[in-house]
Amino acid sequence: MSATAGQAQSERSLAERLGLKASQVVQEIGYDDDVDEELRDSVEAVTGNELVDEDYDDVVDVVLLWWREDDGDLFEGLTDAMVPLTSGGDIWLLTPKAGREGHVEPSDIGEAAGTAGLSQSRSVSAAKEWSGTRLAAPKVKK
Repeated sequence: MSATAGQAQSERSLAERLGLKASQVVQEIGYDDDVDEELRDSVEAVTGNELVDEDYDDVVDVVLLWWREDDGDLFEGLTDAMVPLTSGGDIWLLTPKAGREGHVEPSDIGEAAGTAGLSQSRSVSAAKEWSGTRLAAPKVKK
């Protein structure tokens, strides 16, 4: 196996850890120079789509929300992130791991998510410096 093939396999595992699948549209909010490029590349490799930015004006399957302690009101950030989500879509809240600059306390995440009407379903190590918390938006009944 070549080094490139092995690298592609490890990149896919990052996005697969988040449960992402081929053809999903993923919106990225909160991009800055501290985000994990390997995770971003992995998402694009698994979905087969480029990440769309905050200005995208159609529905999305998943939102990657990079959030740091000093980014403002987390409740507002989460409610804004819910707007483009398709019914049953997920927000992956990506926060710096404990001990890193910008870390957000799990209790703050739980409080903001609950207030926004999101259900917290799991947390993972999303990247070297980032934790991921899956927040499920309420399904819209037809």
